[in-house]
Amino acid sequence: MSLKELLPGRLGFGTAPLGNMFRAIPDEEARATVEAAWSHGIRFYDTAPFYGAGLAESRLGEVLATKPRDAYILSTKVGRVILDEHENTTRELGEKGGLFEHGNPNKIVHEWTAEATERSVEDSLKRLGTDRLDIVWVHDIAQDFHGDQWLRKFEEARTGAFRVLSRLRDEGVIKAWGLGVNRTEPIELTLALDEPRPDGFLLAGRYTLLDHEHALTRLLPMAQEQNVDMVVGGPYSSGILAGGTHFEYQQAPAEIVERVDRLKALSERHGVSIKAAALQFSLAHPAAAAVIPGATRPSRIAEDAAALAEPIPTAFWTDLRAAGLVSRSAPLPSPDRQL
Repeated sequence: MSLKELLPGRLGFGTAPLGNMFRAIPDEEARATVEAAWSHGIRFYDTAPFYGAGLAESRLGEVLATKPRDAYILSTKVGRVILDEHENTTRELGEKGGLFEHGNPNKIVHEWTAEATERSVEDSLKRLGTDRLDIVWVHDIAQDFHGDQWLRKFEEARTGAFRVLSRLRDEGVIKAWGLGVNRTEPIELTLALDEPRPDGFLLAGRYTLLDHEHALTRLLPMAQEQNVDMVVGGPYSSGILAGGTHFEYQQAPAEIVERVDRLKALSERHGVSIKAAALQFSLAHPAAAAVIPGATRPSRIAEDAAALAEPIPTAFWTDLRAAGLVSRSAPLPSPDRQL
């Protein structure tokens, strides 16, 4: 089943921030945010064991347990097994060091073998308090976490997680699987394989107003050729496109800040919110099935819903292209295309 057939809408909710990403979030604030997503009609929720060492899954599951299970689509990820014992040292997370320093202190085992994949799925079901998952993504087998060792991790996943998830899909235990990564290369490599075949992918940060050229040139033509859909994660580029200061999960460098200032100036000239421009740009590509911004405050959910519905004049996109702020080959939203 394609992701476009499976997903209930174009706007989902990414729960990485609920794992105390960047800051410690009170439980009541996390609950209120998930409830706000539900009240705004969002029915696709994405999470992962990695987000706060199980914290995001537990918080999401607590709220979704009060909702009809058939009324929403749930995705999580494999590649990290959360142990009961606690870490005694600082976690080594490659480029993402310190990302979830406020999350649970539990030890995380990074493993993509068949055995670890099956255990990860079982543990996620328990934390989420549910009897089934709809989509499972193979998480972070890419350069940003593993550097030069990423191909070794990819091979571990190919012979482990890929095969387990293919079997679970074929048995009807899950509805779809794919990769959930912050880099395009692992997906390109997967699409070049004869088998197994993923149903789609979750690509975070690589199809945004600030970073889309590489995906446009290499990955997305392959995906379209194989009828494989994309869920766009990180549409605000870690927050810099939503009023924050982070880009790629770190403080934004000067050149990114300057580019965002140019985007904001053009947006203001046309009376367009930059959040609306960011969401609608990411969804304009034919391969995009949904976008899943994250949030930790109920008000942000309302902003996301409004941004998706906000009318944006064609002249804005024309000027954006003319200013060199988007690729000349990037599909742009049009008034007659319903998001």
